[in-house]
Parts: sequence; structure tokens; C-alpha cells
Amino acid sequence: MHDPLASLLRPGQPLDRRTFAAYGAVLGAIPLLGRGDPVRRVRSFESDPFTMGVASGDPDATSVVLWTRLAPRPFEPGGGMRDDSVAVAWEVAEDEAMTKVVRRGDARASAKLGHSVHVEVAGLLPDRWYWFRFTAGDAQSPVGCTRTLPAPDADAAAMLFAVTSCQNWEQGLFTAYEQMAKDEPDFVFHLGDYIYEYAAGRNGKVRTHHGAEIQSVDDYRMRYAQYRSDPLLQRMHARCPWFVTWDDHEVDNNYADDVSEQKDVDPRDFLLRRANAYQVYYEVMPLRVRSLPRGPKLQLYRQASFGRLAELLVLDTRQYRTDQPNGDRRSPLNSATLDKRNTLLGGAQRVWLKQALAESRATWNVLAQQVMMGMVGSMRKEEKVPHYSMDQWPGYAHERVELVRFLAERRIANPVVLTGDIHSNWCNELRVDDLQPDTPVIATEFVATSLSSGGNGSDKPRDHDTLLAANPGVKFHNRQRGYIRCAVTPKTWTSDYVVMDKVEQPGGVASVRAKCTVEAGSPQVHVS
Repeated sequence: MHDPLASLLRPGQPLDRRTFAAYGAVLGAIPLLGRGDPVRRVRSFESDPFTMGVASGDPDATSVVLWTRLAPRPFEPGGGMRDDSVAVAWEVAEDEAMTKVVRRGDARASAKLGHSVHVEVAGLLPDRWYWFRFTAGDAQSPVGCTRTLPAPDADAAAMLFAVTSCQNWEQGLFTAYEQMAKDEPDFVFHLGDYIYEYAAGRNGKVRTHHGAEIQSVDDYRMRYAQYRSDPLLQRMHARCPWFVTWDDHEVDNNYADDVSEQKDVDPRDFLLRRANAYQVYYEVMPLRVRSLPRGPKLQLYRQASFGRLAELLVLDTRQYRTDQPNGDRRSPLNSATLDKRNTLLGGAQRVWLKQALAESRATWNVLAQQVMMGMVGSMRKEEKVPHYSMDQWPGYAHERVELVRFLAERRIANPVVLTGDIHSNWCNELRVDDLQPDTPVIATEFVATSLSSGGNGSDKPRDHDTLLAANPGVKFHNRQRGYIRCAVTPKTWTSDYVVMDKVEQPGGVASVRAKCTVEAGSPQVHVS
């Protein structure tokens, strides 16, 4: 059989823009949706096909995405399903008992998308809670709970949501989701590192990944299936809608666009891996069809409005970024970090973001993204000047300064940055130049620690006082596991840093370690 990629992927051929575009076009032609394929109606399954539960996501005022995946044997290639499309019925009701059904229909679970189901249910009422379920043959899914957002012009009185990221299966239990469910949030932001790509045992302390480092579509499917087998994660997905975005471990640690962490990997080989990872990410997440991948490309940045209370902007700082400067080593701020060509956002996303911010009429403008924006430096004994992470915004300092300056000059109302990635809690006041503490505070950043990555962690690290003294923009720092619970009104934003006393053993107890409050009209943080 003729390989349509063969002429594009000859060894030694430069991966220029023309080659990349042709490559993406070929992969993008793959008919992932499976439209036109015959649909089989299954009478019965030998075992439960809904092993990965249900989820919902990307709500707006009148619609929401409902998700499930048929996988009676989720740790086998194909998930225990035949290589065809299967009919799945869905229902949406106004009550948990599913007696007041308001929408129903049939969907296609295509083998081309791992027998996942993405239903965009329209015609719902704004600012309402709904319940939903799926049926395939004689099998019925658990009942999930979801909601729509207030109408864009509505004066919403309050919203409550959770922020989390970084859930390494091998390093900790997902106990924090138990408390998060008790909080009854309106929605969840998951800011990346939903899975880790590493081989079994590389991080192993608590439990162990299946198999070698993941590369193929089947590899990624089975790794996600392992994570989704966690009952607490399943229940949290079924509790409310999620807004998801990725960071690096959904593909490969610290990758940048087409550059692997292992610099000797040919970009063409890496793009094949990225295409596999992006396809499966879409398969397992409650994303709209607008995010259907085209080879190694997937549209993930997007926005939603919680009435006039908040504009929610979800960013992607992996797919379009340039390679980390200074070899991705901790480095001082130098000419490489200040290079105007460095970008985390890419040109198109940067234009979209600025336009969305400029047009917003919301009280709060939320940037949900991956890596820390605060310019937080540290010095080891042998170092004479502060060093910074090149994988975070300091490695892209020019773009970061320009973005915060835009917020200031355009007087964007109450900008709040939500961040994950760093496996620790931070509350930062952001300035155009964070190294000038006497200049005005422009925005607030709430950085959520990992849900499980890094194990139990510590309350107050040894360098805590030195770090805060050297970085006056940091108002709170902690290295335990957990998440952030955000309560927002037209007047105040309060972020509760919920931490777990342990994640390496069962029975972890949640508590609020700090409460950081910002008043509308003033980005200064009050910590209690």
C-alpha cells in the first residue's frame, strides 16, 4: 500500500513550513469522525462497557458537551470493542432520577475515535443544573450531573469552581477529588498533566503505570483508561462540567511545538507521536467538535462567559511555543530570555487573547493557563544572581512583559491568572516588571499545586522565608498537594488553598491552608 507520508518524511529532509503544512494536511485528511460508516446496534455486552464513566464539559448558556467511551476491556487494544461504529443513546433530564427528560437522541461511538462519544446538547436553559446518562444495548451508564452557564448579559451573583492539575498516578492517590466533590463547584478547571507519559516504575511509589513510555494511539488510550479507572476521578467528572487544557505530560515532558525533550528526536517522528497524543486527548475529554484534531494540530484555546461576572479564557502554552531558551536550564534573565522571537502563545493565539480581553465587559477576566507567570527567581549556594525556570514565562520574558503591559494600558478589568504545572501553591501579585516592586500591581495569579504529583510534599520548605524575601510579589507559597477552591462575586474573589495531609496513603484529610482575597478594582492580595 502506498504511504502518503513517505514523500514527506524522508530521513534527513528539513522540516520547513511547507513540509509541515503538507504533513498536517495529509494527517488531517484522516476521517476520524467515522461519518458514513454503518452503525451497529448492540443488544448486549459481556461486561460493563462504561468502565470509564461519564463526563461533561465546555458549557455555555444553552449547551454542554456530554462524554463517555465504550471500553468493556479498557486495558486491551481497542478496549474490547470490535472495529466498527456502535449506536449509543443519550438522555438529559431535569432531575437525578431521570424522570423529567428534556432532551434525548442517538450518537455514534466510532472505532476511529476509540468508541468515545461526544454529544453537544443544545437548546438548554441558561444557568440550570441537568442530569444525563447513556445507554448501549442492555448497558446503562452512571448518571452524571452538569450545568449551563448564565446568559452572557446576565448579572450572575456568584460562581464557585475548583482549579487543579498534575495528577501523577504513581506518586499519589487522588483523594483530593473526594473533598472537591463535597464542595459542589459549578465547574472545574484542569490545567494540564492529566496523565504522565513515563514508563512503569519511573516515578513509582504508590501505584504503577502500565507498560513502557507511551508513544502509540493504543498506548495513550490505555494510559488514560488507567487514570480514569480511579473512582474518585470518575465521580468528580460526573459531578459537574470541566474546562480542560493540556500541559506537557499529555505528550512528552517539556516539549515545545515540534521539539521533543530529547533533542535528538527527529521533529517528524515527534509530530507522529504528538498526533497520536492529540487524537487520544480529544477522545477522552469532553471537548466540542471544533477541537477535533487534524494530525498534530488541535484547537484548544477558547472562551466562555459566566454572565457578566467573568470571562473565562482557556489558553494553550504548549502547541505553539518556541523552544525553551538556554537549553531549558535554570538561568538568569539574559538576552536569550528577552528575545522577541520567543513565544508561549504563538501569533494567532496572542491576537485572539488580546481581542477577547479588549472586548470583554465582564467584572473579572480569567486566564486559565499552564505555567507560572510570576517572575519568581531563586539562588543556589553557588549562584550569584537569581535563576529562573526557562519552561515557564520567565523564559519568554518579552512576551510576558508585553501581555501584562497590555492589561495595564487597556485597563482590562480585574485580570486573574490561574496556573498549574509547578507542584506547589503560590499566590502572586503581577507587575509589568516583577523585579520592580514599587511599580503598580496589574493582575493576580493563583497557582494550584499538584493533585498528587510529588507525593505528600511539605507545608513550609526550608527556603520559604528566603524565597519570599527575594520575591516580594509572592504573597503565599506552600508545597503540599491539593487544589484551589475559588468563590467569586461582583465585589470579591476568594481563593481557598485546599491541601491534603497525605496522598501517598489512603485516608488523607483536606484542610484550607490559606485564604487569598482580592477585591474588584484592586489587584492587591489579602492573605489570611
